[in-house]
Amino acid sequence: MDDLTGFQRDLLYVIAGADEPSGQEVKDEVEKYYNSEINHGRLYPNLDTLVNKALVEKGQLDRRTNYYAISDSGLEQIENRREWEQQYIE
Repeated sequence: MDDLTGFQRDLLYVIAGADEPSGQEVKDEVEKYYNSEINHGRLYPNLDTLVNKALVEKGQLDRRTNYYAISDSGLEQIENRREWEQQYIE
């Protein structure tokens, strides 16, 4: 998790909190948080990074739509991050 950008961590959290969201659904949620438009050229390479790091699994809903699901490793990384954060904010 320490080698992810803040944007990649945000994507990971959105995916963890959803039930196999499409890329568009992830984009919509992140845009709400950032209160600005996220272009596809930023979104999809970062999603691919999460897939390549095995934090997220990518599947296909249909010919044009992929879904993303948090992996066991991704959940473990989130848990580790939360534990690390808790030591500073309690």
